[in-house]
Amino acid sequence: MHIVLVEPEIPQNAGNIVRTCAATGTKLILVKPLGFILSDKYFKRAGLDYFDLADIEVAENFEEVYEKNKDKPFYFASTKSAKTYADVAYEEDCFLVFGKESYGLKESLLKQHYDHCVRIPMREGTRSLNLANSVAVILYEALRQQNFKGLENKGALTGRKED
Repeated sequence: MHIVLVEPEIPQNAGNIVRTCAATGTKLILVKPLGFILSDKYFKRAGLDYFDLADIEVAENFEEVYEKNKDKPFYFASTKSAKTYADVAYEEDCFLVFGKESYGLKESLLKQHYDHCVRIPMREGTRSLNLANSVAVILYEALRQQNFKGLENKGALTGRKED
């Protein structure tokens, strides 16, 4: 799986997404311009110590990402989609594309790929969910459909001392 953040603006969101990608073995592609620098303290704090576990790439523009991977399936998250994220059968090597926090993805891009747009259902009158939450919701549905391949499938109590 691949997460593509097109022009992310808020370092804390991107840092949280780094953690999600590290925990799931998902590649993260950050598309410029970024609303922060990669050494930003809020980005680093939100990502904690997961940066060594994360596979992060920075791309100059979305066209570069798409051209390099046009033989792969792309899905575009947008509140403007007719389909929900649960209506799609995600392929193992797909790209999940998310827009910037203040605007989302450009309408021209959505029009080109409208059949591959997905949305998260919300109550009428709400604009959107937090970007990091949106990534987690859609990514985990895609991973669920792949039977969480490569991820731990059991939990266990550690016996650690309670506070």
